[in-house]
Amino acid sequence: MAEFAEVRFKGTRKAYFSFDQLELQAGSHVIVEVDRGEDLGEVMALGSIAERRCSSSGGCATPLPENRVLRLALNEETARLETMRADENEVRAKARKLVTKHQLKMKVTEAEWQFDRNKLIIYFTAERRVDFRALVRDLASTFRTRIELKQIGVRDEAALLGGVGRCGRELCCSTWLPELRPVSLQLAKDQGLSLNPAQISGCCGRLMCCLMYEHKTYVEARRRFPKEGKTIRTARGEELVVAVDIWQETVSLKDMHGERRTVALEELRTDVATMGTQTPAGDADAE
Repeated sequence: MAEFAEVRFKGTRKAYFSFDQLELQAGSHVIVEVDRGEDLGEVMALGSIAERRCSSSGGCATPLPENRVLRLALNEETARLETMRADENEVRAKARKLVTKHQLKMKVTEAEWQFDRNKLIIYFTAERRVDFRALVRDLASTFRTRIELKQIGVRDEAALLGGVGRCGRELCCSTWLPELRPVSLQLAKDQGLSLNPAQISGCCGRLMCCLMYEHKTYVEARRRFPKEGKTIRTARGEELVVAVDIWQETVSLKDMHGERRTVALEELRTDVATMGTQTPAGDADAE
């Protein structure tokens, strides 16, 4: 019975294939069937795990991928792939010279040979649409193969090139992050972070992907507190909620005379409960 395989190529590019009667495991290098030829990649997942990833990526329109894993790669083929990867540095340099020659407003980010050299993918970024028809003709005559120019965003560029984040670790997008999801400024607001773009942006210049990691925890913890700007009745009378600290479990209040105080959340809950009003934990407006 045929099974699913997730295969990764250069950078974060991956695709899904079917295979049958092959002894594969994660980390195996395989020759796969692609459009008009063959390519070499590394198996990342197999079976139900690969199938779930394929379904979540939207890349599975049929019960099984049409392209197949043909066989395990030979040692000499894996070594040849390393030589091709080194050659891509020169390809990238030549492509940039041709872009300059045609005076196109685009930045060549990376180049990737298909293993059988029947296709060359050139990744680039650009702020606007680019008419690169003349460039493609020059690239095809220079490298004598089929050319695919692929425009990517700055976040995809960071994932493709890799790097080190402000945390001191390799970029999540280029190592383990399965997909790039939209990140909004609201995530930083909900977590009480600085809204200075320089402090919450990653190497790509966009908001850091890691802003999403703890957001759900912050939102759930925040529901236990009264909302800032809300007036509540305590033993001291009506007081305005100025700020909350979910880590210290405290709430800052200001009375009608402008006097401020900070109390523990549990103390405030008890205080409000004795006044016969709704407790902060039941604040339906808190987000």
